[in-house]
Amino acid sequence: MRREGAIERIARVLGTLSQECAWRVEVHEHKPTRTGQQNRYLWSIYDQILREGGEAMGGWVKEDLHEFFLLTHFGSETRELFGKKRLIPLRRSSRLNKQEFSDLVETIMRFMAERGVYIQSPEELAA
Repeated sequence: MRREGAIERIARVLGTLSQECAWRVEVHEHKPTRTGQQNRYLWSIYDQILREGGEAMGGWVKEDLHEFFLLTHFGSETRELFGKKRLIPLRRSSRLNKQEFSDLVETIMRFMAERGVYIQSPEELAA
């Protein structure tokens, strides 16, 4: 949609709002979220880690790795429920934009490379 068309559409919607109420309108920059392809690659990385990680990966599943790397990359907060404490990542991957998601993947690849585990690129996986 053209910028002018979008502005006209917004103005029309604003014109229909009741004058009996106060309104707050917020505008935020649109940043496209991660792609399906990026998400599939992330989960294939976890498969590779489990396959190539050796004994250290015994008993781990992809979801465990996902939490671990979210905590590692974004940091965490401790939450308590019924006397039990749990670390919660400060951000989840589902709302990341394309660049933020790429940064997460890069962190995972670097982390594993430092431990001697090579992660194949999407191009290598496709070959």
